[in-house]
Amino acid sequence: MVLQIRQQLRQVQQLVMTPQLQQAIKLLQYNHLEMVNAVEQEMKENPALESASFDEPFTDQEAPTRDDLKSLEDLTTEPIAPRSDVSAADWDNYLENFGGDYSPPSREFSDRPSFENLISYKNTLFRYILEQLRLSRIEDDDRRIAVQIIGNLNDDGYLDISLQDLATSLSVSVDRVKFVLSRVQEFEPVGIAARNLQECLLIQAKSLEKPNELVIQILEEALDLLQSGKMENLARKMKASMNDIKVAIHLISSLDPKPGRIFSGADTVYIAPDIFVFKTGNDYSIILNDDGLPRLRINALFQKELHNGSPSSSTKDYLQEKMRSAMWLIKSIHQRQRTIYKTAQSILKFQREFFDKGIDYLRPLVLKDVADDIEMHESTVSRVTSNKYIHTPRGIFELKFFFNSGIKHGTETIASESVKNQILRIVKSENPKKPMSDKQVVEELAGLDITIARRTVAKYREMLGIPPSSKRKKKF
Repeated sequence: MVLQIRQQLRQVQQLVMTPQLQQAIKLLQYNHLEMVNAVEQEMKENPALESASFDEPFTDQEAPTRDDLKSLEDLTTEPIAPRSDVSAADWDNYLENFGGDYSPPSREFSDRPSFENLISYKNTLFRYILEQLRLSRIEDDDRRIAVQIIGNLNDDGYLDISLQDLATSLSVSVDRVKFVLSRVQEFEPVGIAARNLQECLLIQAKSLEKPNELVIQILEEALDLLQSGKMENLARKMKASMNDIKVAIHLISSLDPKPGRIFSGADTVYIAPDIFVFKTGNDYSIILNDDGLPRLRINALFQKELHNGSPSSSTKDYLQEKMRSAMWLIKSIHQRQRTIYKTAQSILKFQREFFDKGIDYLRPLVLKDVADDIEMHESTVSRVTSNKYIHTPRGIFELKFFFNSGIKHGTETIASESVKNQILRIVKSENPKKPMSDKQVVEELAGLDITIARRTVAKYREMLGIPPSSKRKKKF
């Protein structure tokens, strides 16, 4: 076989992801808050961009008739005369005379604390217990051990390290660590620094004003029976009546299995809807959320410098690059807003009965239905509906909520979310002492002309956070 070097000409088609296309795809995937942050970051990096007040009239370049790419490209070829010649200003004389008539405001000195002292800090579990340690009588080496114990507590307040590992790292005996741990467990919140659930509940049960001996005995000897719900076996083992067991279980249920969660560091996440739907009469209006999103335009000084012919080639290349980047950003934002609006309009058309009557009338819908309706690709609709929320008269929903698989409902189909809602209603209306099994739920749904398998009911029940019937059963 002879190896030869040849030249071949082949014609192929392939998608080239240009930087502009990548930017447009990223902007399309952003939700409202991410979009605002991205625009603010771009304005910091690109001096060709500036924000205009919404009260100002649209210029020729910002008019809706000049919203296409061709008109945006014209910005680099059409010179625009500025209102004043900024470059000809006498800046030296201006700076020398600036502030001549300016006098700083008089300061009032008072006993008010500085702003730095007014800042509030969110109290954490570590800081809260550490403050108690400072006020305690634990001193010297024991305090060093206590600090290590406090530092190894998780968010629920449990000790996340074994006593042996703790003793080895501090070069002390395990007995000494146990002693200091018992002192730390006296701190608030009660039940802190426990090594497991049993120890946590025991600490709380023993700290009650009037400790219940039966409660302590159950926690020490029969916690597994209590967790499995075998009340008759529990009563026989404890040699107690069912009434006494009932009182003990009521006290145990009042204890906190996660004493550290009141200091949870998780911040509340607020949803900023990307779309608002308002009902006006018998129709609905769609409004995009533009709150915090500036109205962008091209800096007039950049345009003047680009067309006056004086800049050097390197300067001109820089100006053109920034202008081109600014124009593509403006176009991408406009295209993103139009695509979101068209998608919301299509969802409203398909799910009109949901907006009028509620979740029972939510119809099955897939991305292809909306994509065909707005004449776009499914991937575009997927990006538009990802991580975006819509505010409706019936609440705030993720856009993905409106896309559901269909389940047979008589001669028609019903959305899976509607079936979940029916399962939730059935469980809420059941007898708590005789909860319905998944098979019985299937039979109830069949009475409503909803055909569904038992394993599907189990899957939907888990998605709704509903435990199985054995754990829903109430003994008392």
